[in-house]
Amino acid sequence: MRFHNTPIAGVLLVEPDFHRDERGFFARLNCVEEFATAGVSFHPRQTSMSHNALSHTLRGMHYCLEPEAKLVRCARGRALDVVFDIRSASPSRGVSFSIELSADNGLGLFIPAGPAHGFQTLEPATDMLYQIDRIYRPGFDAGLRWDDPAFAFNWPAAPAVISARDMQWPDFSFD
Repeated sequence: MRFHNTPIAGVLLVEPDFHRDERGFFARLNCVEEFATAGVSFHPRQTSMSHNALSHTLRGMHYCLEPEAKLVRCARGRALDVVFDIRSASPSRGVSFSIELSADNGLGLFIPAGPAHGFQTLEPATDMLYQIDRIYRPGFDAGLRWDDPAFAFNWPAAPAVISARDMQWPDFSFD
């Protein structure tokens, strides 16, 4: 695996090494030792998947009041994965970053504890896989609006599908 820095402190693009032959490919997607060599202590405790039937489904922008680190990948289809840095002590506070994750490119995005995260599907039947370093506990969910003016992020399209909860998150305040 190769780890690439992004404009957001601690957010890393994780590029697998593909071993290809006539059958297809094999790639390691997570390795505690390789993360440690890259200076990241990441020990997933839960794996989750979101299935998104329609193109332009938007999920986000979510974070956890009990901060969690996660490694996100697209297992099927394509999505624009987005991170807003809302951490008060971060040197990249207020920065947004996005990258297309797809089943074809195999890229993963490591998001440390703290930033808000979301994605918009770019084709139907897109599945997103999450490896998370905490077990989910209800009541710690938080978020900010996907179209929050503080970040002025330019999404590829208006959401075709978005939950009522994601529409009602408050705006972020830098105060």
